[in-house]
Amino acid sequence: MLRLTVNDIAFFERPLVFARPFRFGAVTINAASQMFVRVEIEVEGRGRATGASAEMMAPKWFDKRPHLTPDETVDQLRRSLLLARELYLSQSDFVTAFGLHAGCIGAQATACAREDIPPLAAAFGPAEIDKAILDALLRAAGLGVFDGMAANIAGIDARLTPDLDDAAITRFLSTRKRFDRVAVRHTVGMDDPIEGAGGVADPKDNADAHYFKLKLNGDPAHDAARLTRIGKELAGLPYATKITLDANEQYADLAALNALVDRLDHDAALAPIASNLLYIEQPMPRDITKASPLGALAARNFIIDEADDFYDAFPEARALGYRGISSKSCKGIYKAIINATRAATWSADGGQYFISGEDLTCQAGLAVQQDLALGALIGVTHAERNGHHYVDGFADTPEVEADAFLAAHPDLYTRDGGKVRLAIHDGDLLTGSLATPGFASSVHPDWSTMQPLRRPTPRVLQEQAV
Repeated sequence: MLRLTVNDIAFFERPLVFARPFRFGAVTINAASQMFVRVEIEVEGRGRATGASAEMMAPKWFDKRPHLTPDETVDQLRRSLLLARELYLSQSDFVTAFGLHAGCIGAQATACAREDIPPLAAAFGPAEIDKAILDALLRAAGLGVFDGMAANIAGIDARLTPDLDDAAITRFLSTRKRFDRVAVRHTVGMDDPIEGAGGVADPKDNADAHYFKLKLNGDPAHDAARLTRIGKELAGLPYATKITLDANEQYADLAALNALVDRLDHDAALAPIASNLLYIEQPMPRDITKASPLGALAARNFIIDEADDFYDAFPEARALGYRGISSKSCKGIYKAIINATRAATWSADGGQYFISGEDLTCQAGLAVQQDLALGALIGVTHAERNGHHYVDGFADTPEVEADAFLAAHPDLYTRDGGKVRLAIHDGDLLTGSLATPGFASSVHPDWSTMQPLRRPTPRVLQEQAV
């Protein structure tokens, strides 16, 4: 098991303009920023290595409180990164990659809480640094992520998860084999057209996806009417489809959620949706979720996403009747692996638990490759993957950089309409080239074409100064 210490962590960002607006919950996004991490580590006995990661900083997802502006919630993510950097660089001893994460994550949550940054946003900084460290570690070892993680190169153990033991984690990882293909789950945002050209059944837009993720707005009557229209369109496709629903915390309480599920159970017009429904994702606000057992609603599969804000979230949700939890590398690669271990362990004992792939915001390049590899490692067969839909391929990434990713990963990208973009094969993404040494990428971005991460002013300090 390799040990390391971190010598340097640098952050960068690029503007990201959307090709079409995306509305989820109460927010519409037309543009964002993608951040990048570059780390330099010293690996005991092996010398230095450089690693990288990337992630879009999604406004109003990590923190949906109405008094905050979208820009303020993105500043929370920048601050989370900077606080995590201080913690990771303060650890001078050689430790495992997971040991470094485990030694910092509690202090990170505490430091962020002092600045009114909620746990979900607090985890963003460590999550992004951890990905870059893992990339560097794998490069130093000359291993790809699938072989490296099967051997537990990061040293993941149960110190943060007393409901598991070390042997369960090692066992789970040792059985991991790369999925050759991961199906695309096509997201239909609240403002996306339903019928006709550009609608949900248009193959030019849905890329022949067999899985669909439909956003909800929290009003049972409105959602039922919209789902009825979508169901009619999907019923006309020449192949079977499977559906997931995502409310992004918009259902106020169990009463509203019961009203929606009652319609799904009894309204014949919703049969095309209800009969193919796999699960409903994060229907209620995270604080309401944690205080509301599902009761009879648990007969359907429900998963948490935004409520997954620390290592004990999945066991707590399970006790409330939830069957699943999302994997998102922006919430933490190690937490996703731990939760996948839990799902496998609980299911082996006779339950039906699962982990899903839910991250629309992963952009072409490092972000989509690392998140796709994480899913292909832990057993995700289909993943929300619509960055190609709302953003025009590599967007404003310099052409030379986009070409480098295309050359290195020709099974994952293609040139179309003058842009390098995701190559979707019969509704699937291929993962073969992700097995390269490093964390799912044989190339790094061009750092010289980026701006340094903007340095936000902590909100709490502003308020104290007033």
